[in-house]
Amino acid sequence: MTAPFTVLIPARLASTRLPGKPLADIGGKPMVVRVAERAARSGAAQVVVAADAPEIVAACAAHGVRALATRADHPSGSDRLAEACEQLGLAGDAVVVNVQGDEPLIEPALIDAVAALLPNHPLAQMGTAAHAIQTIEEFTNPNVVKVVTDAQGLALAFSRAPLPWWRDGNAGGITRLPDDPAPLRHIGIYSYRAGFLRGFPLLAPAPIERCEALEQLRALWHGHRIAVHVTPQAPGPGVDTPEDLERVRALYRG
Repeated sequence: MTAPFTVLIPARLASTRLPGKPLADIGGKPMVVRVAERAARSGAAQVVVAADAPEIVAACAAHGVRALATRADHPSGSDRLAEACEQLGLAGDAVVVNVQGDEPLIEPALIDAVAALLPNHPLAQMGTAAHAIQTIEEFTNPNVVKVVTDAQGLALAFSRAPLPWWRDGNAGGITRLPDDPAPLRHIGIYSYRAGFLRGFPLLAPAPIERCEALEQLRALWHGHRIAVHVTPQAPGPGVDTPEDLERVRALYRG
């Protein structure tokens, strides 16, 4: 049994590539509601949307999903979730799972697995997930974030660059994947201890975080540990573009 945890879903109305994304219709319901419904199938004690606009709060309420109104000027989802933790009055050792609001195909079992990381890794303040990279195209794609772990399954590094770099095998160019360790693709789901999440926005941004545009590097920079669950299968597609949205709509219709 997974210890009780809270799922928080950050939802921001503005989106450069897909305006109004949380409210995009998928099979008759807003996308953020579809995400909340998937999360509710996990072992979470509660599922709460942290919204930046009253339209999102109203849409959630219309479908029986709990939503909190948070400030519209938060610079990141982590800041929004930190405010939600305060509003909910979560204890410092409570486990919070951040499920992105554009993942309407998220697997409930993956949520449970990421939630279970922190009780099993007392040194870690955060948890996340990864799966094996299968192709050279993925390995060399800077939009695919790679992660390497230590013997305890704690993250050593995240990067958009090919990681690990196979010194001998890649000397003449990347023609095949390293096999020991096998490269892992990071999945953007996180668990936190609520006390750490509340303090995370107060940590100074790290130079490596700015360079790679990866917020999780701030935690490593400041000496905090991130536990990684390796799942055998890739998650369902998220929604970043109108094309992504049509693909997910088709899956719901099918």
